[in-house]
Amino acid sequence: MYPYILLILVVIFYGGNILTGKALNDLPPFTIAYLRLVIAFIFLFPVGYKSARKAKPVFFKYYKPLLVMTVTGVAFFNTFIYASLQFTTATNVSVLETLIPVLTVVLSWAILKEHLSALQVVGIALSLLGALGVVMNGNLFNLADLGWNIGDGIMVGAIICWAVYSLVVKQVMFMFPPLGTILVMTGLSLVILFPFITVEWLVYGIPSIWNLSNIIGFLYLGIFPSFIALLFYNTAVERLGASKASVFLNLLPVVTMTGAYFWLGEKVSVAQVTGALLVILGVVMTTQPKVLKRKISE
Repeated sequence: MYPYILLILVVIFYGGNILTGKALNDLPPFTIAYLRLVIAFIFLFPVGYKSARKAKPVFFKYYKPLLVMTVTGVAFFNTFIYASLQFTTATNVSVLETLIPVLTVVLSWAILKEHLSALQVVGIALSLLGALGVVMNGNLFNLADLGWNIGDGIMVGAIICWAVYSLVVKQVMFMFPPLGTILVMTGLSLVILFPFITVEWLVYGIPSIWNLSNIIGFLYLGIFPSFIALLFYNTAVERLGASKASVFLNLLPVVTMTGAYFWLGEKVSVAQVTGALLVILGVVMTTQPKVLKRKISE
């Protein structure tokens, strides 16, 4: 039961990332993303520095995929999420985030020439239907009359970022040390996002962040989703394998909707619950390891 308990905690921590980001949405998105990375870097440095230093030649040799992973998975993925939360609900973000595995499978088919089975096609369709049901609150037949929330559109950027990141990780991550690489990517992300946060502060002014609730929120974002959840997830993957472990992430919308209902006071409709269940079912069908066979041609 040990790895399963760890995975449940991972889902709770990732759900808390969305809920905390929503709670901090009075702050601009680059500020949230940047300060989160600062705290993550501080806590990752003691455990990742030695492996990062030893792997320095590898980082320089394979700097291109390293930069792609940094930009998509660390620098801008969460930035898009926090920007999205300025306009839409934590529930919508959590459900749309579960489309990432579906898009990853589609891109794997298109770019890596991995085959899609009939079951996966049905799963993709169910996930898309469920996501639309959540975003549109069940108004699937009123497309022309429904005004789309800009936050839901911003989340598309996050979905694309993580799907691209996942493809690159599949190809090259085995060459890098896990914690050392995350430390390096976090440090690079701080450099990449520095001009953005500078412009944000010049335009909107330096926000007042020094109150107890903000400090607690940033400590949570920097420690739990960025550091502890990563260690727990890696441990579970070692015990169960990546396929079994990743299925637990499909519980994210359930955890986030529950937290949004009790903590943020967001309303959850029957249509949203139904949509979330469809997304979960579709993603599970799409990501079944036995039906996804990679075409090998060497």
